[in-house]
Amino acid sequence: MPRRDGRNDNDLRPVTIAPGFATNAAGSVLYTCGGTTVLVTAQVAEGVPPFLEGKGVGWLTAEYAMLPGSTPTRISRRTDGRATEIQRLIGRSLRAIVDRQALGPWTVNVDCDVVNADGGTRTAAITGAYVAVALGLRKRFGVEKASEILKDSVAAVSVGIVDGRPLLDLDYSEDSKAEVDSNVVRLGSGGLVEVQGTGEGGVFSRSQLDQLLDLAEAGIDRLGAIQREVLERA
Repeated sequence: MPRRDGRNDNDLRPVTIAPGFATNAAGSVLYTCGGTTVLVTAQVAEGVPPFLEGKGVGWLTAEYAMLPGSTPTRISRRTDGRATEIQRLIGRSLRAIVDRQALGPWTVNVDCDVVNADGGTRTAAITGAYVAVALGLRKRFGVEKASEILKDSVAAVSVGIVDGRPLLDLDYSEDSKAEVDSNVVRLGSGGLVEVQGTGEGGVFSRSQLDQLLDLAEAGIDRLGAIQREVLERA
């Protein structure tokens, strides 16, 4: 039986990545998947945090926020525990693909602002941020140097079990009633960066986890193809 929006269980929501959306940023994209839209910018600045000074390596850090009008009820402009956890996830995911020695004493600042939320905002932020960072590094250092700094690509997607069915890329209506909710972050070459899985309505089996990971990896393969297409055009 098709889902509420007509998708099959293993379908992604429609994805668009609009590069260069914020013209003042070195790299930027407006990332949309279904009803979720995230503006991601990447700025590349000379210098590193004090704990890295003199070590000859660079740094990447990320911030995440849901804008006040991104949900039906206004969200105040503050960083809460959820936002802190998500921005740490984004930073870890992106640092997994950055050769900090090749970057040198520079810092990449990534900002992910949710314009409209309909589930999967953290995975959308990660997937869009990879493209924004790649564009920002190209603008600052050129394509050849940027390819040395970025060792791989990274993308993320949500999966879950809703009414007993394993589903890919949950929207809010599905996520809010999921028995199992998971977010998977993976490199383009196949290495898993992070798997966040929770039994919201009880426990889940190893075979169910394997089903969810298979769904996620197939979805991430498709997201990687979209990322590559955008970067080739850019």
